[in-house]
Amino acid sequence: MNNLGFAGKIAKIFIKSKLTPLIIAGSVLLGIGAVYMLPREEEPQIIVPMIDVMVQMPGASSKEVEERVTKPMEKLLWEIPGVEYIYSTSSTGGSMAIVRFRVGQNEEEAIVRLNQKLFANVDLIPPGASQPIVKLRSIDDVPILALTLSSSTYDHFTLRRMAAQVTDQIKETPDVSDVKIIGGQRRQIRVLLNAARMSSRGLAPSQIIPILQQANQKGGSGTLAEENREAIVETGKSGVYNLGTGHPHSVREVIDSVARTVGRPVPWTMAPRRPGDPAVLYAAAHKAQAELHWTPRYPSLDAIVGTAWNWHRSRPHGYGDR
Repeated sequence: MNNLGFAGKIAKIFIKSKLTPLIIAGSVLLGIGAVYMLPREEEPQIIVPMIDVMVQMPGASSKEVEERVTKPMEKLLWEIPGVEYIYSTSSTGGSMAIVRFRVGQNEEEAIVRLNQKLFANVDLIPPGASQPIVKLRSIDDVPILALTLSSSTYDHFTLRRMAAQVTDQIKETPDVSDVKIIGGQRRQIRVLLNAARMSSRGLAPSQIIPILQQANQKGGSGTLAEENREAIVETGKSGVYNLGTGHPHSVREVIDSVARTVGRPVPWTMAPRRPGDPAVLYAAAHKAQAELHWTPRYPSLDAIVGTAWNWHRSRPHGYGDR
C-alpha cells in the first residue's frame, strides 16, 4: 500500500475526500447546462461560395484550351481577394474552372468581384473563345431525390421528353429549389454537307455556318401598310415558303402567255429534261397564306406576265433606271 505511485496517491485523495461527490455533481450540472445553452441546428448553414466559370472554344484540342484559356484564366482568378482554391478542367472545345472562396465570404460580394475581374479583362479572350459563363454554386446543392425513367419500348429521346414533362410538375412542388435532367438524347438538327456540290459552287463549310446561324434567328423589321391593312415584317424567320398563286403552269403555258403579252411569237424548242431537273413540282401556297398572311395580287398568269413586261419596258436597264 505504500508503493502507490503518483497516480495512486491522486486517486487515494479523491476517494477519501468529501468534495468528490460535489465535484461529480458539478460536472454533471455543467454538462447539462452546456447541452441546453449552446446553440445547435439540425442543418447548420456553412457559407462557402463556389462559382463555376466556363469558356467554350470549339475546334480546339484539350492542350490548346489549357494553354490559351485555362492557364491565363487561372492567373486572373487568383488575383481576386478571398479565393482559397481553384479547380480547373481542360477538355476538347471547352474549359471549366471551379473557384472556391474562403469560408464565411459573402456570396454576392464574391460573385461581384469575380464578374468585375472577368469583364475588366475581356480583351484578353483569345480568338475563337466564347465569353465566360458564370454560375454560382452552393454547398447545399446536393440532390435529395433521384428519379429514373427506363423503358424497353421508348428510345432515349422520347424518355428525355417525358422526363421534361415530369420536371415541370416537380418544379411546381413547394420548397423545390432545382431540378435537373441527366441523360437521354437532346433535340438537335444534324446538317450533312455535300462535298461535291460545295466544290462545284466554290463554297467552304465556314461560309455555310453563318448562313445557318442567321436562319436560326428572328427579329422585327418594321411594318408594311397597304389597302388599310398593316403587316408586321419579321426577318430571319426559319422556313421555306412558296409565294405562288397555287395554280401550276407548264413552261409551254408561260411561253404562250408571253407571246400574247408582247404581241409576237416566242421561239422555242422541245428537248428532253436536263439531268437534275425535278420530275414533279408542287405549287401550294397554303403555308404562306396561313403563316405570313400573304396572298397574290395578280392571280392569273397573263396578269403576272403583263406586270413583269410593263416593268421591263419602263426600266430597260433594270433598277439602274430609278
